[in-house]
Amino acid sequence: MVTIEFFTDAAEFLVEARDYLAAEPLTASVLATNADRATRVAQHDEPYRWFAVAREGEQVVGAAMRTAPFEPYPLYVCPMPEPAALELARRLHDRGEYAGGANGALPAARTVAEETARLAGGRVTVAMASRLHELGTLVMPPGVRGRARRATYDDLELCRAWLNDFGHAAREQSENPGFAHEATVHDDDQVRRKIDEFVLLWEVDGEVVSLAGATPPVHGVIRIAPVYTPKEQRGHGYGTAVTAEASRLLGADGTRLCLFTDVDNPVSNHVYAKIGYRPLVDMANHTIVP
Repeated sequence: MVTIEFFTDAAEFLVEARDYLAAEPLTASVLATNADRATRVAQHDEPYRWFAVAREGEQVVGAAMRTAPFEPYPLYVCPMPEPAALELARRLHDRGEYAGGANGALPAARTVAEETARLAGGRVTVAMASRLHELGTLVMPPGVRGRARRATYDDLELCRAWLNDFGHAAREQSENPGFAHEATVHDDDQVRRKIDEFVLLWEVDGEVVSLAGATPPVHGVIRIAPVYTPKEQRGHGYGTAVTAEASRLLGADGTRLCLFTDVDNPVSNHVYAKIGYRPLVDMANHTIVP
């Protein structure tokens, strides 16, 4: 028998989901880092904010969250058996909670989206097909001009502008006309927190030309995100170089590293493959159109 339990307290969720998250440290990275941050940082008042576990008997077999601050407030779904994904959609329907999208691991996210559309009416479209990659053997790119350095608060204005522009850049590079990325607003406190966690800059002759961020480690996994190079600096290998150097620094102690790519973005897929990132699992962002 499948049951779904919802939590508004991230700390309580992390206790209940601990074994599951430890067993799925890569595919559950987004959820785990989001929940971990929610225990340490005051959260804004989003329309929806919950975490959930799916159980078969006493065993947790899946997890999900709804914390996105942007419309249509999509769910994020980690791997889970089909009966659990169906039950998640049905429980939300019974609660009167309409999910406008379901992102995450396939096939679970697709199952949740399709069952939601069946219950509430509508159809499912794929806004973005993504892929999770794990670093195998790191290959440092040769011959790229410049050097890396950690960002400081002196770089706050540049980091804020680039972090906010990341979604627009991703859309430009994507060949998927249906690509959608939420508008992310980073205020100064958020940028300072990101700098404290990890932001690496690539400089050429004293000018910053590229940026790579990373999440704090959870269950022995760090996720590289975002990687941004302004349009006028692209094509010189700076994004490749800063990602490789970030990977070298963060993985030196044996920490596992992962990152996401848009399947329809040939630039990022090629760049990360060159330095040793290998595909792990396919994911997708689904929109449920009423």
